[in-house]
Amino acid sequence: MSLYRQVTEKPWNQVGLPDGIEARPTFQVPDQKVALVLFVIVACVLFSLLTVSYYLRIAWGAGDWVPVSEPATLWVNTGVLVACSAVLQWSLIQARRQEAIRLTSMAGLLFVAGGLLTLVFIAGQYTAWQTLIRGGYTLQSNPANAFFYLLTGVHILHLAGGLWVWTKALFHMSSGAKAGDSRLSIELCTWYWHFLLLVWFGLFYVLSTT
Repeated sequence: MSLYRQVTEKPWNQVGLPDGIEARPTFQVPDQKVALVLFVIVACVLFSLLTVSYYLRIAWGAGDWVPVSEPATLWVNTGVLVACSAVLQWSLIQARRQEAIRLTSMAGLLFVAGGLLTLVFIAGQYTAWQTLIRGGYTLQSNPANAFFYLLTGVHILHLAGGLWVWTKALFHMSSGAKAGDSRLSIELCTWYWHFLLLVWFGLFYVLSTT
């Protein structure tokens, strides 16, 4: 190659990669895991902002803040969510040991049980809401009530989103998806449920101590 061509060459105009360089992914993990991490970061920011707003409203001291008397059902619901997270973790352990993952396998059955326990938790939260409403803790009667319903409601919405992914994973599992894909779905759901369990611990602590 002549000196003129070397000087005037524009490698940024070339299509594709230069010779000798292989295409490699930006991340060494599946795209789904990267997406989950980004979503968790956004969710952390959201719950953090809601919690800060909660404390700022208390500090405002307008005289209209009456703490909510948390029903005992919340303790039962917390136990259910802990059990759900534990069952999903057990499902993940079994999935890593099995070569084939089906709904009838141990990993699949435990994965189904984790989702069903989540539905029990959501039903328990609804029961707690009904108990508070019957006790006069309505949404409009007090800002503390409004924040209680807001924080617990947003948490339930995140669980509902997880159940949508869980349902898709069940469908793929029942249609004979590859073991690696099913294993990844179980892993992502397990991580997400662990995250929401930690969020619930934080919310429960905030609501029960103020």
